[in-house]
Amino acid sequence: MQLRFSKMHGIGNDFVVLDCRQREFALDAAQIRALADRHAGVGFDQLLSVEPARDPSCAFYYGIWNADGSPSGQCGNGVRCVAAWLHRAGALALGDDVRVESPSGPVTVSVLGPNEVTVDMGEPVFEPARIPFVAVGTADHYAIDVAGEMLDIGAVSMGNPHAVAMVDDLADPVLQVLGPRLTNHERFPESANAGFVQQLDRSHLRLRVHERGAGWTLACGTGACAAMAVLHRRGAVDDSVAVELPGGTLRIDWAGPGHPLWMTGPAAFAFEGEWPAPGNTA
Repeated sequence: MQLRFSKMHGIGNDFVVLDCRQREFALDAAQIRALADRHAGVGFDQLLSVEPARDPSCAFYYGIWNADGSPSGQCGNGVRCVAAWLHRAGALALGDDVRVESPSGPVTVSVLGPNEVTVDMGEPVFEPARIPFVAVGTADHYAIDVAGEMLDIGAVSMGNPHAVAMVDDLADPVLQVLGPRLTNHERFPESANAGFVQQLDRSHLRLRVHERGAGWTLACGTGACAAMAVLHRRGAVDDSVAVELPGGTLRIDWAGPGHPLWMTGPAAFAFEGEWPAPGNTA
């Protein structure tokens, strides 16, 4: 297997991007895990494949696979990297609004500059059955027992399921236990991305996310969208919010129900390579 790839990242959330516009994506879960290995492989949080669109209203399709080989429905930092990759490949002009198709449906992207992409992520989905989430309680606050701790969470889908919990201290060691347990909680039948958010004011949040299939990451674009959406629904934040993650900051804009949510942030190229590398027979 000889693959040409681009290594990219969106504020530290890192990706391997494969050009599958002229060839079929053919990696299985074991090969994805081998490529994701940060010691013997290339290393990434998610693998992205750029493919011909299935939906005729879209210009391209992008597939998403987690580091453990499992598929994902959406990736906010990933779609920005896909847009930047397409722009560099000459397939997406600067400033153009272009529809691209994710596993969870179309989104609109626009490359604003050399290192800035904005994405229409659609409208957040709060209906429990569509997340999916086994709801007990009100739509804005759900009580959930996680490893013996009672958490007050919001639940939302941004093309993938999210649990959002408010905390006072993002450095609290208990989060190392709560993150994986919340991700794999039985009330999320397809598991969830677990976001822990600290509110600084009405326009500034700090966030850590434990991602399903990837673990703790430096950044999670859909997690930033989910955190803003949950707090906006509660009336706790304004329509434009800066979300600070360990790897950097994203801007999230949402005017509320009936409006799409927009995410804006950077996408960066790290290097190009081949797998296996010359002399590597793994």
